[in-house]
Amino acid sequence: MSTVQDASTVGSLFGAAQSSKSATADTQDRFLSLLVAQMKNQDPLNPLDNAQVTSQMAQLSTVEGIENMNKSLEALASSMGASQMSQAANLIGHAVLVPGNAVGPGQIENLMGFELTRPADKVTLDIRDAGGNLVRSLDLGPRDTGVNVVAWDGLTASGAAAPAGAYSFKVNAVQGGQAQSSIALNLGRVNSVSQSGEGVQLNLAGNGSVGYADIREIF
Repeated sequence: MSTVQDASTVGSLFGAAQSSKSATADTQDRFLSLLVAQMKNQDPLNPLDNAQVTSQMAQLSTVEGIENMNKSLEALASSMGASQMSQAANLIGHAVLVPGNAVGPGQIENLMGFELTRPADKVTLDIRDAGGNLVRSLDLGPRDTGVNVVAWDGLTASGAAAPAGAYSFKVNAVQGGQAQSSIALNLGRVNSVSQSGEGVQLNLAGNGSVGYADIREIF
């Protein structure tokens, strides 16, 4: 004679919430068929427990609720992605301040930035050439929390014009003698935008790309 299966056995029929309506209907049919079979074949000396039936029904309701919530979230994410893609397209041709440490002596590429999570009583920026040689150190004094922007005049420590080339900079922030964390920010020009598994991406001149959420300032 068949005995009542426990709730975990019934719950295993459900698995993760299915993505289609037919899958949910199939789950409901299997559940009801199993429940009817349990009631028909229950042991008269050990009848079906009402609490157990209620628990199994609650599992089915939970699966349906999760599926409906997932569908709503997917629709919302799709709508937000399309809206963000449209907004990002307006940035094509614009310069944006995003995480990175590249800088150059030219007027267009000489902008540097950094983001501080706490105020610093002293901030310096060390600019180095492609070979790692120190070209210039800028003393910026105290700086507040948030995004800070500074331009390099393209001169070396000796006052001579730095030759064209690839340069990088490093942020050194100190508060009370203790080093503070910071995020280096550089200027990038948006060539195009694209959609990926990570969301909307800005494709910058020089083949770099950053997420739409990484933008700190738009120029």
